[in-house]
Amino acid sequence: MARLPVKLTPGASADRIDGWDVDADGRPVLKVRVRARPVEGEANAALILVLSKSLGVSRSSVSLARGGQSRLKMIVIEGIDDEVLRARLTGM
Repeated sequence: MARLPVKLTPGASADRIDGWDVDADGRPVLKVRVRARPVEGEANAALILVLSKSLGVSRSSVSLARGGQSRLKMIVIEGIDDEVLRARLTGM
């Protein structure tokens, strides 16, 4: 199981991963933009879809662990570890 901190920007012009940034505490976060609006969980669902496609895993293995109402989220990916996650995200 891998844990991935994400900073989500809903309402973007396209679904995409913008690379790495740091949060206010200096911790690394992956910046992701989705077209969906933050209404009734649509942006969270779009985030899970973008990450599952980008990481090459099923949608059911990607879940939201924390931050359902926040831009800063913690995503859990089942079936891969942190090393595999970092390798798949290299260059994003």
